[in-house]
Amino acid sequence: MEDMKKGRGGARPGAGRPKGDSRMISFRVPGKLAERLDGIGNRTGFIRESLEKALEEKENGIGKVGKVIPAGQVERMNIPFFDLRVVAGFPVPLDNDEKSQDIDILSMLCPHPEASYLIRVNGDSMIDAGVLNGDIVIVDKSRRDPSPREIAMCELNGEYTLKHFLKEDGQGWLVPANPEYPRIKIAPGDDFSVWGTVTYIIHKARD
Repeated sequence: MEDMKKGRGGARPGAGRPKGDSRMISFRVPGKLAERLDGIGNRTGFIRESLEKALEEKENGIGKVGKVIPAGQVERMNIPFFDLRVVAGFPVPLDNDEKSQDIDILSMLCPHPEASYLIRVNGDSMIDAGVLNGDIVIVDKSRRDPSPREIAMCELNGEYTLKHFLKEDGQGWLVPANPEYPRIKIAPGDDFSVWGTVTYIIHKARD
């Protein structure tokens, strides 16, 4: 009996809770989704990556507006800059590199990179304000008091939208820049906030 007791007790290699700050989380999923997950090799890694991406998108304000990228994650790029004030007059030669200076395009467009986000727009509710579907807008979260003429990224009841924000007789409105979309009245019970203000609009020159 004494020998058997000596064989028991003590920590077994590999036993117990793994070290680290990870926790076990379990949840149920619908049958069809479970079948699709069964076909994935590394399900744990896939679920972890999917959750990380979904949480990052939610925290960065992704809704129906489009994809959001923090400006701090964008690689710096210097390009030649000619400060010549080109006008629609006589041609000006731009083939002399000595007349140019390198500038960091991101620093120029994002003076507050820690509070700026690049968002690819999904939708055409602001086309008359120069924002087209697929454009990239730069939103500065440190600016949360836009003028009625500026474009605001707003959160309304958990969803995000680009609109003009204005007040009329104390009533708040989200106003699109497209006559095909209606104005949105902000009701007293709505969960509303201005997420940031659009500072630049980037899009490819159209044909």
